[in-house]
Amino acid sequence: MLFNVEKYKVMYLGYNNPKVNYAMEATQLQEVNDERDLGIIVSDDLKWDKQCPAAIKQANKILGMIKRNFVDRSKETIWALYHSLVRPYLHCVSKKNIPDVFSYNSRKH
Repeated sequence: MLFNVEKYKVMYLGYNNPKVNYAMEATQLQEVNDERDLGIIVSDDLKWDKQCPAAIKQANKILGMIKRNFVDRSKETIWALYHSLVRPYLHCVSKKNIPDVFSYNSRKH
C-alpha cells in the first residue's frame, strides 16, 4: 500500500509529551497544533475554543444564504429552515450561544 507522506501530520497531546520527531520514507512529518477531521477541529490541548467559533461562522453563513434566497419568511418556513439547515452546525456550542428563534410555546399555535 502506498502512502502519501505529505498528508500525514503529527499532533502531540499532553504536557509531558517528549515531542519526538517522526519520519516516513526519510521525510519528517509536519507538526500541527490543531487539525480538522470529519468536520471537528481537534487541538493539542483538547479544548473547544476553535471549534465553536468555526461552527457559529458556518451557521451564520447559512443564515445569510436563507435570508438572500428565500422570499417566504413566514414563521413556519423560517423555523423549518433554521432547524434543518442551521441547528446541525451548532450541536457543539453551548446553549447560551445558540439563539432559539422560536420558543416551544410559539410552535404549538
